[in-house]
Amino acid sequence: MRADGNLHSRARRLRKHMSLPEVMLWKCLRGRGDGKPVFRRQHPLGPYVLDFYCPSVKLCIEIDGGSHGFGDQPQRDARREAYLQRLGIRTIRLAASEVISSPQSIADGLIFEAGGRPHRPLHPSGPPSPVNGGGFAGRDGVASFEALGLI
Repeated sequence: MRADGNLHSRARRLRKHMSLPEVMLWKCLRGRGDGKPVFRRQHPLGPYVLDFYCPSVKLCIEIDGGSHGFGDQPQRDARREAYLQRLGIRTIRLAASEVISSPQSIADGLIFEAGGRPHRPLHPSGPPSPVNGGGFAGRDGVASFEALGLI
């Protein structure tokens, strides 16, 4: 289903003003080749603009900030998800805080979910980050994705 011209303009504006979690995830998801599925950001579809969309497997990724639990937002999210389901599109919702804390692990899980091969460094590029608990053991992107209950 095509979106109208106003929605395309809105999507362009949203691409220019993405939130921090969206920018962090986009840096990990963008690009093509090497078995990586194509993701689009701020993709207009019907009456909605999807945060991220993988058309090859009809997968929508939505990053939810704190406002998604208040007011009428849960009902609006449910209507949006029902609309996408009718089109055969599956939605994965991610908390903004999870994306900020581990964008590459989240991206690896999404790439895996979309049928691609996640990014796996052969060797660490430096010492383990003390912020993330350090080390690569147990930091497998797919394992982190499973721990979040997303696959």
